[in-house]
Amino acid sequence: MTITYQLGLPDSLRGQAVVLYWQAFGGKLGRVMGPTAKAHRFLDRVLRAPHAIVALDEAGQLLGMAGFKTPAGSFAGGEIADIRAIYGTLGAAWRLPLLWMLGDDTPPDHFLLDGICVAPKARGLGVGSALIGAIEDQARQRGYACVQLEVIDSNLRARALYQRLGYQTLKTQPLGLLRFAFGFDAAITMVKPL
Repeated sequence: MTITYQLGLPDSLRGQAVVLYWQAFGGKLGRVMGPTAKAHRFLDRVLRAPHAIVALDEAGQLLGMAGFKTPAGSFAGGEIADIRAIYGTLGAAWRLPLLWMLGDDTPPDHFLLDGICVAPKARGLGVGSALIGAIEDQARQRGYACVQLEVIDSNLRARALYQRLGYQTLKTQPLGLLRFAFGFDAAITMVKPL
């Protein structure tokens, strides 16, 4: 299989990207951003194509993607108006504080990896490692000193990948009572100097 990597999510693959993103992060965000149909509508509304690097097969199908965050925005952030538009005023009222509490404190010289997803059929082919390498290249080109990411404590496979690629744990943030809303106990911040 020939795999190509490119900066930016093509509009024609937006639907595939929404489904892949939710497959990867629905377990973490499902209680807050569900049900699935609303989460898909929200993601379709907020995914920022320029803030992603994608992996494509020879037919142009999406095999994986890695989002990133800069001062210009993030791959899957969205605004208050986006949450209200999909979940309504009442739905936004309880979701916004929970999502705000998950917010990151990325230093300005750290390039933030804002989610990585690999399609099931592409796992084990090196797509995840290549996407992380492409994120690191983007960070270097933009003059950042480090790449930073967060991974949940229960995602052992991702943590092992990041460690193998040279990422070190910076801190572990227990979620406390938020664990009941999100379904995991702690967020681990990892960093790799460039």
